[in-house]
Amino acid sequence: MVPYPKIVFLYPTFIAALVATVWMAIVGKSMIGPEDTSVVIITWLFLGVFATNLAVMTFDFPRATSLTMFFLFAAIVLGAILLFTMNPGLLPQITKIVTSIRPVANTTFFAIIVVLLGGMFASVLVSVRFDYWEVRHNELLHHHGVLSDLKRFSSPHLRIDKEINDVFEFLLLGSGRLILQPSNERRAIILDNVLFINKKEAAITQMLGALQVEVRSGEPAEDENA
Repeated sequence: MVPYPKIVFLYPTFIAALVATVWMAIVGKSMIGPEDTSVVIITWLFLGVFATNLAVMTFDFPRATSLTMFFLFAAIVLGAILLFTMNPGLLPQITKIVTSIRPVANTTFFAIIVVLLGGMFASVLVSVRFDYWEVRHNELLHHHGVLSDLKRFSSPHLRIDKEINDVFEFLLLGSGRLILQPSNERRAIILDNVLFINKKEAAITQMLGALQVEVRSGEPAEDENA
């Protein structure tokens, strides 16, 4: 089990920048300007994805209703901008204001975004190899540090709680919070941003359930021998 930093949720921005880079390289958009409507649209789409991504990382969306309202609002705003950009004759006064804002970004800009985020993601993949948790049948292990320092906790009677604090983060990477409470520890162990949390919770529960069955099946035999 690995608690990831929140930057992993920026992968939609990474994908948007990658698509924009590839598209602009294929169509040969090396020299661009505000008069190039296609580039303006691509830039607006990227900014829309980026802004939505940042908003989701900044605020928590604990229920699906708030998430739906947010996406509806974002879609309406972005759709209106694209509509007025592609149809200058529609509502001239509003169109004049909207079309006066024509952001443009070239291939180099999008490529730099791809490289920066790609480097961050690669760094995360390396760093998590030095800080992770492992659940075994009889113990909970915390591996941390470059020299693989190890801390052990008793696994029997381990209490597990799962929390989904942000619906959007759960939809993106199945992320959630795991709260582990070993029987011999006063303070709970909180792991935030555990990816694909349902699968991990099911695997741990199955493992601990099998351990409890083994322990209980051994108790009657001990009573008979006594």
